[in-house]
Amino acid sequence: MKIKDLYPDVISEDLNYEYKAVLNPDNPIKWAKTIIGYANDKGGTMFVGVSNDGEAFGIGLGEIDKTKLLISRINDRNIFPHVKITYMMRSVDDNAERFVLAVKVAPAESVIRYREGDYNETVYVKGDGNATPATPEEIISLSKRKYGVDNETSEIEYCVKYWTEYIDLCKRYRQDQSVPSVKELQNEEIVSKDGYAKSGFIMFSDDYDRDDTMICCRLWKGKNKTGVVLDSSRLRGSLARVFVDALNFIERNTKTGWHKTENGGREEVRSYPKEAIREALVNAIAHRDYSIAGTQIDVDIYSDRIEIVSPGSWLLPKDYYEYPLGSIPSIRRNSIIAACLDVANLMERGGTGFQTMIEAYKRSPEKIQPVISIYPGFLNLRLYDMLYSEEVIELDLEGLSNAEKVISILNMEGSKSVKELQERINYRSRSQFLKDVINPLIESGDIYRDGKPKSPTSRIKIKK
Repeated sequence: MKIKDLYPDVISEDLNYEYKAVLNPDNPIKWAKTIIGYANDKGGTMFVGVSNDGEAFGIGLGEIDKTKLLISRINDRNIFPHVKITYMMRSVDDNAERFVLAVKVAPAESVIRYREGDYNETVYVKGDGNATPATPEEIISLSKRKYGVDNETSEIEYCVKYWTEYIDLCKRYRQDQSVPSVKELQNEEIVSKDGYAKSGFIMFSDDYDRDDTMICCRLWKGKNKTGVVLDSSRLRGSLARVFVDALNFIERNTKTGWHKTENGGREEVRSYPKEAIREALVNAIAHRDYSIAGTQIDVDIYSDRIEIVSPGSWLLPKDYYEYPLGSIPSIRRNSIIAACLDVANLMERGGTGFQTMIEAYKRSPEKIQPVISIYPGFLNLRLYDMLYSEEVIELDLEGLSNAEKVISILNMEGSKSVKELQERINYRSRSQFLKDVINPLIESGDIYRDGKPKSPTSRIKIKK
């Protein structure tokens, strides 16, 4: 009998299943590392009484009792912290004399290791069909995943002068524009009772320079990544700084237009509501998985939408669309980072961020409502350009000065090259156009040139 006849969902040995004929009591590490590997990952099942090729020959009841006692003894003496194990038996013969023992290992909340003697400890991680000793990098990543990247007390004492960017963020978004007190930070467990910053709070400090806070922003010409990159920024530094810089990047590449009202007037409308953009970025920073090395938050602006992609799987048990509108539970992957954003009045404890984005688009057609796409290992939040889908009034340049025309075009349509602006305004001489219109606007601070003056990729952008 094959194992898949007893357990139809088991196909072969992989990350979730492993076969053992018997468990050797004289060399327990051979099978105990499998249990540890499962506990350090997402859990798994080790089948005893099964050959390597999946033949379920089974073992007797006496052998099953001995196997359970052996596992219990090794778990008590050699595996720390102890792992949670449950058992299941299924008969392989009509007389119910021989059974396959399924040893189900639950995922652990802390890093599990095998201890031999007082000082010899090894962490194992599960591979495809086997468990191997973890590398130092894997142990660090595993520790972050188990304990959280942000909740350890550091040896750095909190001092306002080293957190000025975070303080400015609080002043900008707190209703009373106040600076959070040390007592308030301690109440939120952002700072320990003896004044030391938690590791998540250090990521908001002015001199933080690791790559794990990076946000990569790109403006694309067209609806996909096969087009030309018109603007880009790789943002590094404190979480406070990259948040503000990412907002500024989106702001300078956001158009403002008009649409008709019911009474025949005109109402200003932005490509993306400010509150929706802010909530989307806050969500990405608060819930990304910082333990995944070599990743970053990506902000891609296309002609019809913005996509904000953050590393880390969806934390909730059901798909986004299975939750009633406005009732998504609040589960925080990074409790201290979320608390820092909450103190700055950027994040609600009740998990209302998604609802805020939906409210910002409530007057828009269903086809451009915010979309959350969930993939293994990352989450994609998509906001659609309301001007792209709305009926927008044509830009009226009649009666405006040349400088006012340039400002209106940039404000309505986004960045342009000097050549494009010159053609729109029907200026014959490039040098005269630069002298009479572009350079005075740059000197006055209304616009700026992104790139070298003679470069064909140089863009004229409006300052916002």
